[in-house]
Amino acid sequence: MRRLLVSVCARGLGARVSARPAAGLCDPRRGYASDAPRNQPLSSEFVARSVGVCSMMRLPVQASPEGLDAAFIGVPLDIGTSNRPGARFGPRRIREESVLLRTVNPSTGALPFQSLMVADLGDVNVNLYNLQDSCRLIRETYQKIVEAGCIPLTLGGDHTITYPILQAIAKKHGPVGLLHVDAHTDTADKGLGEKLYHGTPFRRCVEEGLLDCKRVVQIGIRGSSMTLDPYRYNRSQGFRVVLAEDCWMKSLVPLMGEVRQQMGGKPIYISFDIDALDPAYAPGTGTPEIAGLTPSQALEIIRGCQGLSVVGCDLVEVSPLYDLSGNTALLAANLLFEMLCVLPKVTTV
Repeated sequence: MRRLLVSVCARGLGARVSARPAAGLCDPRRGYASDAPRNQPLSSEFVARSVGVCSMMRLPVQASPEGLDAAFIGVPLDIGTSNRPGARFGPRRIREESVLLRTVNPSTGALPFQSLMVADLGDVNVNLYNLQDSCRLIRETYQKIVEAGCIPLTLGGDHTITYPILQAIAKKHGPVGLLHVDAHTDTADKGLGEKLYHGTPFRRCVEEGLLDCKRVVQIGIRGSSMTLDPYRYNRSQGFRVVLAEDCWMKSLVPLMGEVRQQMGGKPIYISFDIDALDPAYAPGTGTPEIAGLTPSQALEIIRGCQGLSVVGCDLVEVSPLYDLSGNTALLAANLLFEMLCVLPKVTTV
């Protein structure tokens, strides 16, 4: 029977739609492993891509992180945005494009769904009229996720959301290393007099001791500025800032070798702003900057995290209003899959 059993649960992290495979879908010919009790994305060979609940990679949607090794979760918030709006619709659009993704990564040999129990936890119920309250709701939700031993992979949402996520992550792991891929450093102090918006999350994280600043690397930084030394604050904190022009026309595999050595075996968080990529590849974002990274360089960065102690990831700033082809969201979905593939317990062959 090619259908999904759908139920609504108002417990755990909040109201969620729970999609579980119906009887008969555990047949391996239909995309589910018969020898291991783990969730598997549906196979388009047997279930049409246009069928079913819109979840990340068509995974089951559940209300609680209990029993999960990793989970996708959306944070549909964009009231911290300084330019183009629309990132609140990013999680939904990324899920729609993720229908094209499959279960294994033949380029790296990663078998994420044979290694981990993964599901989609739905969205954080943010407050679109209050940024501070939204940050509280995000922080409380992520505390439940990480306390359950589940690694969150976040669909954003503007970059403000990384601040409360890191509050929850650091509460469990202590100060973490950060691989931050972005066109902007996001370490401003204020915007229009406000201390909290998508240009300030990492300064707030530094002030609260959430980051191990000697293990912070920012890659893809570029664009015009109001000063001739816009990276002084970052470097004074111990961050390594890798400008986009230092990445032009070259492989980033050697750089990631250095990053792995710098990060060591301690916990690391990956925060990937889609505007790190050149707007020719990812036009659907709030603050595009010319001359950015390429998709292949993005893959080299994420795949270069293999073997690190990754405790969480996010992909932020997808604004579908400026993404008429859907390519930005498709790229975002693929990058989130690549992040899943480098989590610590994922088997590679």
